[in-house]
Amino acid sequence: MQRIRNPSFLVLLFCFLEFSGSFPVEAAVKKYQFDVQVNNVSRLCHAKPIVTVNGMFPGPTIYAREGDRVIVNVTNHAQYNMSIHWHGLKQYRNGWADGPAYITQCPIQTGHSYVYDFNVTGQRGTLWWHAHILWLRATVYGAIVIMPKPEKPFPFPQPHLETNIIFGEWWNGDIETLVNQANQLGSPPPASDAHTINGKPGPLFPCSEKHTFALEVEAGKTYLLRIINAALNDELFFAVAGHDMTVVEIDAVYTKPFITKAILLGPGQTTNVLVNANRPPNRYFMAARPFMDAPVPIDNKTVTAILQYKGVPNTVLPVFPNLPAPNDTTFALGYNSKLRSLNSASFPANVPLKVDRQLFYTIGLGTNPCPSCVNGTKLVASLNNVTFIMPKTALLQAHYFNISGVFRTDFPDRPPKPFNYTGAPLTANLGTSLGTRLSRVEFNTTIELILQDTNLLTVESHPFHLHGYNFFVVGTGVGNFDPKKDPAKFNLVDPPERNTVGVPTGGWTAIRFRADNPGVWFMHCHLEVHTMWGLKMAFVVENGKTPEESVLPPPKGLPRC
Repeated sequence: MQRIRNPSFLVLLFCFLEFSGSFPVEAAVKKYQFDVQVNNVSRLCHAKPIVTVNGMFPGPTIYAREGDRVIVNVTNHAQYNMSIHWHGLKQYRNGWADGPAYITQCPIQTGHSYVYDFNVTGQRGTLWWHAHILWLRATVYGAIVIMPKPEKPFPFPQPHLETNIIFGEWWNGDIETLVNQANQLGSPPPASDAHTINGKPGPLFPCSEKHTFALEVEAGKTYLLRIINAALNDELFFAVAGHDMTVVEIDAVYTKPFITKAILLGPGQTTNVLVNANRPPNRYFMAARPFMDAPVPIDNKTVTAILQYKGVPNTVLPVFPNLPAPNDTTFALGYNSKLRSLNSASFPANVPLKVDRQLFYTIGLGTNPCPSCVNGTKLVASLNNVTFIMPKTALLQAHYFNISGVFRTDFPDRPPKPFNYTGAPLTANLGTSLGTRLSRVEFNTTIELILQDTNLLTVESHPFHLHGYNFFVVGTGVGNFDPKKDPAKFNLVDPPERNTVGVPTGGWTAIRFRADNPGVWFMHCHLEVHTMWGLKMAFVVENGKTPEESVLPPPKGLPRC
């Protein structure tokens, strides 16, 4: 079991071994060693110690094929408790491998190890992994590349080469210190100092000429970009100067292909695009910058990488792309409306048509008393006015072993009282209720969940991630959801299938899924600042009637709290 040092070589070797023969490829066991350690890294003229995996920033890529078993031994050498989440992997009956600290496991303490052992079943495409405790995912993250089965190749032209494009954020200061200081004040932490592509901010930032990702291409050939938004708090536009992109996959689900000048990804989302090197040989910037259409301060700087045609010297100044304006709501809504599941015979969209249970969750910001904070109050966030309190025992363990007193199962299906959710800003009566409250769901129930943004303090876009499941985004709109008129507009034929969805600023999103994965599954806003403030909850999905529909027993070596 080797630590990964040369991921580019590994993916070429992986593809050679698995595509070089015509014989069927059996499911394999892929083993990885993740050493969580502290390394000194320099960006933007600032050097600081950061937490890494195997000394790499970003961390190593996990390569697997649909049907493989993946075993990752994580050893924690850092001073922080650690857990790793395999974002988008469904982990059927196997929440023990999902990773969110105090939800499905206690964290891995310093000097200890934990083995994440899971199967990649019925999924192929681009996902990612990241730390799921504190704000450590600022530097602890990496890609997951799942190749399709040989008998079910890509439903689009085979690219000449592929590469990962991972967006991140960089703070010059120590992020955990900054977060602790902000919590003592009861306010948000400062915005990041730069965005990064594959850990590099690009030449528009100081001391960053050498910290620029470059992709060399050959004229006339097509490239697959596996794009991941691992940023903590920003939705990001992305474009390649002079080149169209063809979107072919989102969140490891194939889409109906469409051509676009730019794409939009919320934190946690992935998008695969094809880029044809069909322009005059030159150097072209690939660039990303935030989308924000609410009055919220962000890191609005542009990160760049370079797409460079073979033979063009490095002295040529790159061409800059036309990115949408930072507040271009029209582009954002229009882009998301083009996303459609492929819904082919090989890759059907099994949308639940009958709904067993309807849920309506309001998303709100608020303030609660905080005697130790500077203003006597602190910012919080809530779903249905419930600010989630993290337990001290992992919820899945409490559920599996019937440990009482850890959580309640009375999370409300609707807000305490209806109001004009997206009307004038509401600045009074902003207190929330606190609790570790979960929603209990019978096995195989079909759920329709409306996520409604509100103007409590301010409207804002929220990327919501559901662990353990994909869901279908059957509808979305601006303003208040209308239960009488809006369902008639739902797309129940080929809606996008995702694991993370953006709720538009001052709007709503409707999702559907079948609760056929027993266990405790976290759902939260993937803006780290909002998760920290309590914008999260969990579903307890009960076991079915057979052992094959029940949570697996916990593995040996499960960390203790």
